[in-house]
Amino acid sequence: MTSDPTDDGTSFGTRRSFLALGIAGLASVAGCSSSGDTESPTPDDPAGETDESTSTGTVSTAVGRSLEEWPGYDPDWAAPTSAPAESDLEVEVLVENLEIPWDMSFAPDGTLFLTERVGRVVEFADGEIQRVASPADAIDAGSLEPGADEQPWYVDGGEGGTLGIAVHPSFPEPAEVFVYYTTAVADGVVNRVDAFDVRSNDPATPVRTVVDDIPADNYHNGGRITFGPQNYLWITCGDALEGGRAQDLNSLGGKFLRVTPEGDPAPDNPDLGADADPRIFSYGHRNPQGVVWLPDGTAVGTEHGPNGRDEINRLVAGENYGWDAEGERIRQREEYPGSGVHKPLYNTGGESLAPSGSVFYTGSAVPSLRNRLLTGGLISQSLVVTTLTPPGGQLPPAGGAYDQVGGADWSDDAFRATVHRLFEDELGRIRHVEQGPDGNVYVCTSNRDGRPAEDSKFPTKRDDVLARIRPAD
Repeated sequence: MTSDPTDDGTSFGTRRSFLALGIAGLASVAGCSSSGDTESPTPDDPAGETDESTSTGTVSTAVGRSLEEWPGYDPDWAAPTSAPAESDLEVEVLVENLEIPWDMSFAPDGTLFLTERVGRVVEFADGEIQRVASPADAIDAGSLEPGADEQPWYVDGGEGGTLGIAVHPSFPEPAEVFVYYTTAVADGVVNRVDAFDVRSNDPATPVRTVVDDIPADNYHNGGRITFGPQNYLWITCGDALEGGRAQDLNSLGGKFLRVTPEGDPAPDNPDLGADADPRIFSYGHRNPQGVVWLPDGTAVGTEHGPNGRDEINRLVAGENYGWDAEGERIRQREEYPGSGVHKPLYNTGGESLAPSGSVFYTGSAVPSLRNRLLTGGLISQSLVVTTLTPPGGQLPPAGGAYDQVGGADWSDDAFRATVHRLFEDELGRIRHVEQGPDGNVYVCTSNRDGRPAEDSKFPTKRDDVLARIRPAD
């Protein structure tokens, strides 16, 4: 169980004062509306039951709304034809000495919520930082000190802890955030998704449990949660070190789940059989940690592979993505053809990006990244930028690209993927990427989790950080 960091009367207060100095750059974000990039609903009424609608103007916050009601919907979007240039961009560090931040989610009013793996949810608003939730049952994942020379590969909590976060679509009514975290049970650990009221006087106690008993272990905990275009909650679940779970339709391990804010299966989830868990959207995954949507509504997931062989997948309801398929762990490029599993848009081969949290960037503040998939690279210590080009479209230049594929017999032919890496070794292990309501790109790092690249200079004495990527002056 995570201890309350205010028990000694000084630790969180001192830390808060320090961080408040660094968060001043976010003061212009909190409370602002989007600058033409997306519409930001500010509903007057509670969302109520999942079949009721709340809307302001043209933005509906109803659960199950049509794709056309999604503010990000643009069926005529176009992939860029130029390569992203790092020389056009710069990194501005906003906050230092966070303790393994893992995920972040912006509320419609611009407030930023962020998890720290050691058991905290913090809120950044109006230039101030405060803790708003501390799941009482979350394990204490531990962390290295800033600037530590240790490389233990993983700290006490392994890859578990307080992980994903998603703000309720009609926030602040209700004022709920959803948190994916690891908790101890009688026979080990499980992962759980709970909803917390961030205005509650009891931040350790959830309002309700949304999904429980997700398999957990030191490795492969998945953990990303986010609301999709129809306001269903998507949850990425790892196989928790047992690949067979990914093919077991009674297990939540190795799956993408799609549920209502109450935890019920999304009504149009695929029918995978009478014995299958109806919350499953797709299966056969190893350790997925990212899910985004292209402007036409196409869902795309990122996941870690074995010894490289990371994947970017177009997610299709009811499809099998091959991990441990019929006892054969499909992840080699040559294994996909004829296997019957859904082919990836991209597979890294023997190289490793270690893709984590992602966003499909549609903002105008950073033009060179617009309409590209941005993914945090862990072992690759980089921002991974993927351009997904429809068939027949002009590809961006491959010069400097990590790879470029398309038309190969092992790849999904819905798009061709061109992958570039930016800011290599500048920030270290980038854990998540998010688009702010100001249209800028925000990233957080996980350099204090004990797993730096070989001969890495991280963690530095300022780690971990929240940073903003913007056009160079």
